[in-house]
Amino acid sequence: MTTTSATSQIVSALGGGSGIDMAGLAKSLADAQFAGRIDRLTAQSDTLDRQISAASTLKSQILQLATSVGDRVRQGDLSTQPTIANGAVATVSRGVASGKGTYSLEVTALAKGQTLTSPAYAASTSPVGAGTLTLKFGTVSGASFTEDTAQAAVNLTIASGATLADVAAQINGANAGVTAYVANGADGAHLMLKGKDGAASGFILEATETVGEEGLAQLAWTPASPGTRLLSTAQNASFKLDGLAMSTASNTINDIVPGLNLKLTGTNPGAPTTIGFTDPGSAVGTFMQDLTSALNELVAELNKDADPKTGDLARDSGARALRTALARLAGSIVMPAATAGQPATMADLGLATNRDGTFRFDSARLTATLKASPDGVSAMFTTGLFGVYASLDKLGRSVTAAANPGSLTGSISRYTARKTQLSEDQSKLADKQEALRARLATQFAGVDSRVGASKSTLSFLQNQIDAWNNSKN
Repeated sequence: MTTTSATSQIVSALGGGSGIDMAGLAKSLADAQFAGRIDRLTAQSDTLDRQISAASTLKSQILQLATSVGDRVRQGDLSTQPTIANGAVATVSRGVASGKGTYSLEVTALAKGQTLTSPAYAASTSPVGAGTLTLKFGTVSGASFTEDTAQAAVNLTIASGATLADVAAQINGANAGVTAYVANGADGAHLMLKGKDGAASGFILEATETVGEEGLAQLAWTPASPGTRLLSTAQNASFKLDGLAMSTASNTINDIVPGLNLKLTGTNPGAPTTIGFTDPGSAVGTFMQDLTSALNELVAELNKDADPKTGDLARDSGARALRTALARLAGSIVMPAATAGQPATMADLGLATNRDGTFRFDSARLTATLKASPDGVSAMFTTGLFGVYASLDKLGRSVTAAANPGSLTGSISRYTARKTQLSEDQSKLADKQEALRARLATQFAGVDSRVGASKSTLSFLQNQIDAWNNSKN
């Protein structure tokens, strides 16, 4: 103890009658005066350090758990996922709903956009004249053009002195659905124009020239224009799903059937491929076992920290909030829109709570749920507003919310504030202790001087007496 040490130093400073260390005595007395208060503040500071560490560990564990679950759900194998036998024809992904069954897919044409080139110019810096270029959108078929009035025409004002590169930049700046760039071909520089996918997104280019600055007419184009400037005609994707002919302007078709998104990438005329859906049952079982183990690790840490006799968070509001949330976890509704017979809680997935607050995995419960409603199980493993991940994410955010003084974050903030105040108190106490030491040192210095003078006088008198005694002899 500091108090005992300070007392020992005082005794040592007094010596055994051979003189007194006044500076050491002043320091020892000052230490003894404040030792009890310093010990109390140090003990409080150590406790706060442990409380901050314990609350931070629990906070980190619950947030890490929610993050890990989110990462795992995003892998996709915990919900029903579509598969395709011929991956060169299309890529498949899970739609909004849970899919099931099998489908055949035959793609005869992919959607593409129109590609148009200009006549050859000497360079990208070649002047093109001045006036107005007008883009009109619609369907190009042979030598005819049918305008789509739902798509507004775009007028581009070409300034005097504009170059081929300037025209490309102006078309891109209009954000009209046509992109442009200048390419250097074997015969010179060409303005390249590319439209959006889909037959109705073809386009023509009309020109109105400024008198005296002609030249824009070279860029104008319609299907009736001579030459081979049309490099690619806009078209829709054409395919059959289960034998039904379909056509779309895009190669990406979302939720074409429940739970199925398609992105067409190739053709397979006359050779349909099969689309099916995976069974996530095995992966869900493994996940729920892992989740149960992770939750029990969290409970073990919480039990240690919140132990009524030895826990640093025995009376902590954040720890209590976490314990309450964990106790309700298995039975809480995580799928509020679930219909009768569909799983709605994590208990339906096999998560069970023991009387001591720990968790166990009920495989029989999960097996029954998977058999009764496999689609419902799949729906619980998404990163949407509801489901397993959303529930754990909400739990993590609620028990660590900075705005809630009763959360773990609130506890950490409170303990940190107390630690800061303790540091200030310790600093003030140290200043007072130093002030007392300095005052005592000054006082003791005067005493030491007077004692020294008295010893000198006594020594002189003793010497005189000894001299007188010697002379008598």
